[in-house]
Amino acid sequence: MMKKYLLLAVVMMTTLCVAQDEVKPYMTVDQLPNLIKCLPAPPAFDSPEFANDLMRYSWGKKQRLDEERAAMVRRDAVWSYDSLFAEFNVPFGLEISEQKTPEIWKLLVTSLTTTDAMRVAPKAYYHRLRPFELLGDSLLTEGEAQYLRGEGSYPSGHTHRGFTCALLLAEIAPAHADTIFARGWLYCENRVIDGAHWQSDVDASRVGAAIGYCALHNSSAFLTQMEAAKAEYKRLTTPAPTERLVLKPKKLKKERRK
Repeated sequence: MMKKYLLLAVVMMTTLCVAQDEVKPYMTVDQLPNLIKCLPAPPAFDSPEFANDLMRYSWGKKQRLDEERAAMVRRDAVWSYDSLFAEFNVPFGLEISEQKTPEIWKLLVTSLTTTDAMRVAPKAYYHRLRPFELLGDSLLTEGEAQYLRGEGSYPSGHTHRGFTCALLLAEIAPAHADTIFARGWLYCENRVIDGAHWQSDVDASRVGAAIGYCALHNSSAFLTQMEAAKAEYKRLTTPAPTERLVLKPKKLKKERRK
């Protein structure tokens, strides 16, 4: 069994390395806080916290009946930066893309590439069974099961990524922080509705995201790029000055005296 866990960790690290070949992270995973030391262990089966996990799982299944929320859950389950950023376009106030907001896009992708690595060690260490695995149930996003089965539930990678994104966007656009965090909260909560994560996975991952976000501020490259992202946001959201039409008084012709 231990060999299986180690193999899983190797596969996950290999995947991260492939992604990081394209984007140079602000710091290595060894320079980031170790979430195994930062976060508590997942709740024991006989604990009040796990009882809450079960109640929240039942709550989540009821939310699937809401077609609009179910559609959001499916969108949020897509594991890609572009899909994630698209969900924040409205609360952020700008369409986030490599073409339209290159400085903001670079900050987000590099930051998330850096902090995504933090989840690998605790997932392999605890190797917690996901709700749909333990309860023999199905996911709302059924096609996702084949990729999630056998991968640790604690902490939640989607939550870690989504809430980190919200923290970064709120720093760029503090006037929109309330709507950004509201959408970020739903993004994390959707993992419970999907059946992919326990509530305690999500709760711990929000804290893990905050820990990673704070660590990013120790990087001078991150701070420089953050300033570039803020400047880009200000430039794109500041209304262009309107030209004032100045009417010049007409010169009256003097009548010639006869």
